[in-house]
Amino acid sequence: MAERVAVTGASGVVGGAAARAFLARGDDVVTVQRGPLPARLAVLGAREHRADVAGSADALIEAFAGCGAVVHAAARVDITGPWEEYERANVLGTRRVIEAARQAGVPRFVLVSSPSVAHAGHPLIGAQAERADPASARGHYSRSKAMAEAESLAAHDDRMAVTIVRPHLVWGPGDTQLTERIIDRARSGRLVTIGTGAALIDTTYIDNAGAALVAAADRADLPQVRGRAFVVSNGEPRTVSEMLTRIARAAGAPGPSRSVPFPVARMGGHVLERVWERSGREGDPPVTAFLAEQLATAHWFDQRETRRALAWSPEVSIDEGFARLGAHYGGVAPG
Repeated sequence: MAERVAVTGASGVVGGAAARAFLARGDDVVTVQRGPLPARLAVLGAREHRADVAGSADALIEAFAGCGAVVHAAARVDITGPWEEYERANVLGTRRVIEAARQAGVPRFVLVSSPSVAHAGHPLIGAQAERADPASARGHYSRSKAMAEAESLAAHDDRMAVTIVRPHLVWGPGDTQLTERIIDRARSGRLVTIGTGAALIDTTYIDNAGAALVAAADRADLPQVRGRAFVVSNGEPRTVSEMLTRIARAAGAPGPSRSVPFPVARMGGHVLERVWERSGREGDPPVTAFLAEQLATAHWFDQRETRRALAWSPEVSIDEGFARLGAHYGGVAPG
């Protein structure tokens, strides 16, 4: 049965996917973000509510009134930047959204997080959703999201059930965080592999991420879901080299042009991070230490428990996702 739901950060990749999935089944969707509502969501019937999640709780309480669930996807996701900005957006912002949801009487709360909250740099092979650890998380983003998870789980009780969903490496048409960055680098001849490119990684097609968040919102108050964190992915591990090549080819661009040894890339990432932070440069550095680790280290997850608990499974396969990507960007989807 249709209900009213709120999605923060609907102008972003994952929040937008969740909002579209709710709208597609007829829910009354309120989107909460600082800027204008994306035209695609407005056409589908979403209702815009502008607010800063780290600002006054009053605007958030108004947006959440009458909602059966809140999906909190708003976050600072940039690779570099001052810690204070991540803390405000991701830690304080989550705290404010939780407080507002509780005051508005929302019974189910879903936090969008990341597997990086539990990644200390070693390979993850058939891993589960391990406990978030701010102390070992790599980089400001991962650390702040680990802290946001702690804020969320501390709020879990009989009045408001909390569930955490960690979509892993979301990609697809219109995704500016991963897909279009890879395409831009490929078009300029700057796309490289770190190490051999043979590390196996899980990824998540964008529509699957949105559907998983809907499933989590629906089932957040069930015993097998409430108070838990789940990693979500397509469950089809592929090599880093294959993923980079096929995303680039989908836009008619060449695959990686060369390989950089992992120790060199990691050291270069550390140096560039310091340069960017100290100089306040705009945009992202070519590589960071965390990115080097992600591209050179295996990380894929056992999805059986996630699918059982959420009663969800991906509808769009990796190969179908590449076909859709090729149709969107006018390239090819090589097998």
